[in-house]
Amino acid sequence: MEPGVPCQRTIAEFFNTMVVSVDTNERKPLMQLKTALLLITLSCNAGAAVLKVVDGSGKPIPTVMVSQVPAAPALVDTSDDGYARSGQLQQGWFETHRFTGATGSVELSAVDYPWLLVLKKPGYRSVKIDSSTLTSMSIKLERESDPIELTAQKPSNAWTSTIDFGDVNLKKEFLLQCGFCHQQGSSFLRRERTAEEWRVVIQRMVRYGARLSNEGQEKIPAVLEAHWRKVNANPALVPDATPWSTELSKATIREMPIGDSFSQMHDFLYHNNGLIYVGDNLQDRLYEIDVKTGKYTVYKIEPLPGDVHGGLLAGRLQDFPKHGTYQGIHSLAQSPKDGHIFITPSYQRRLIEFDPKTKAFSYHLMTEGFYPHTLRFDAKDRVWFTLALSNQIAMFDRMRKQFTYYDLPFRSFGERVTTYLLPTMMKLISWGVPVTRWVKVDHASTGTPLPYGIDVSPDGKAWFTRLHTDEIGNVDPDTGKITMIATPFKAPRRLRSDRDGNIWIAAFNESQIARYEPASGVFTRFDLPALPKGSDTPYSLNVDKPRHQVWVNGTNSDSVYRFDIASKTWTFFPMYRRATFTRDVEFSPEGKVYVTGASFPAWHIEDAQPTLMEITPQ
Repeated sequence: MEPGVPCQRTIAEFFNTMVVSVDTNERKPLMQLKTALLLITLSCNAGAAVLKVVDGSGKPIPTVMVSQVPAAPALVDTSDDGYARSGQLQQGWFETHRFTGATGSVELSAVDYPWLLVLKKPGYRSVKIDSSTLTSMSIKLERESDPIELTAQKPSNAWTSTIDFGDVNLKKEFLLQCGFCHQQGSSFLRRERTAEEWRVVIQRMVRYGARLSNEGQEKIPAVLEAHWRKVNANPALVPDATPWSTELSKATIREMPIGDSFSQMHDFLYHNNGLIYVGDNLQDRLYEIDVKTGKYTVYKIEPLPGDVHGGLLAGRLQDFPKHGTYQGIHSLAQSPKDGHIFITPSYQRRLIEFDPKTKAFSYHLMTEGFYPHTLRFDAKDRVWFTLALSNQIAMFDRMRKQFTYYDLPFRSFGERVTTYLLPTMMKLISWGVPVTRWVKVDHASTGTPLPYGIDVSPDGKAWFTRLHTDEIGNVDPDTGKITMIATPFKAPRRLRSDRDGNIWIAAFNESQIARYEPASGVFTRFDLPALPKGSDTPYSLNVDKPRHQVWVNGTNSDSVYRFDIASKTWTFFPMYRRATFTRDVEFSPEGKVYVTGASFPAWHIEDAQPTLMEITPQ
């Protein structure tokens, strides 16, 4: 066989010249032969075949997402209450997503399992083809003419941009308090409901942890009832979403399903051993994934004696259909000394330590604090973390095995009292007492300042956000001094330091990121390139320090954004599944970017499947 020649022919030509004799002599089923021939085609020319996508007139279509997805889910063990038995190696299958270039062409990869070809582009009808029936390397996409279908293609942020509360601050409160678990404009949420049905939903969300003001709880149900009735009857009211750039033709996105519709793949870690560790917040399981092979192992984090189902927040998920949480594993960080992974279990007063070599878990018990949230290590192997509900920053010194707690200032005496009483209120909630109905919630969320994201800057200071007070701050580890800094924007959620010591912050309900320069005290704000303008809710971000880039979760737009610090330019990367809700970003040394589908509930995600996503930008 002449090198390079087979890839210049179509699969139909292969079929015409080769299938008949092989099928007659070996009597293989026709479908198997066509699949085999496709794999042969994909195996030549360095493992790639070129597919061309055209419109009805034969004109090439750029920026079409061309996806190779398994025809059936990978066969994995589900013997432990629907999940893999702890410590048992599994084999997952990756989906591959690429984009056509200016000529409408894209390379397909060789894979070793039956797959489907899925083509998507806003404004066109999606196409799904079984690879065994693919007989040409040219596919035609038709324009979508149905206005309902055209609007359904648009992501959540386009839909939520249409909501008018008559008060910009109430809308920002809605985005902040009703958009931090799942998207609000997804197909699951934009369906028509009565005001009473919305009121029941909101009360449940408040019990889950939303701090929507009493005024919001009263006004919003009727607004949503009227609004979604109006928009569903007039889909043209939904504006266009962020366009797909031709720069996407350089990118490859791989995606592997993990967990199920009752999982929440909240935070994760790219470890220096080359593996990724993902925490399932609702099932107390840690996923250890080899992204090169798709092999993974699940480790169940067992409760300690005396732990109750639901932990210290037992009443929070009392009506959730299925969860196995005693710990509520949240955030992960790696020790710079020995590579051990520390985990915050939000539903307990402890830190969890995992040894990636021995696979053993150990526990470090705390005497105070409530709701350990995000954590990071400093260069001295100390763990810094936020205590979201007790208004504290904490530090665990591994060498001394000692916790230090830093109390943050309160906004009022009433807030001090409310925060002090929170553990009691949570206990009452766990007994079924409807505390949330009795507690008045104002627009400032008085009583829950909510220390949230945290990172350690190159000078060793622990920087943090306080979500409900519109502040960032830092703790000087040498003096214990706490400095609080008001932000000129609302809802600073998570932050990271860059290589110069500047602090980058996700402004959740502002559709912005911001840079704070400690040397000058100056904030600089950058609008996300989302359309409609101001419509996205960036949950988190991370700084790729070697490449001097900020990667941002497009939590409400099924996307991830890249911001180049030097050129101040943005790139938008759309994800495959609708209602892709991400909360964290990690990098490999080679510059691959990772996010996880972390919607709560996961059944909001298209096909109800959480995934690990890998973006290779070039």
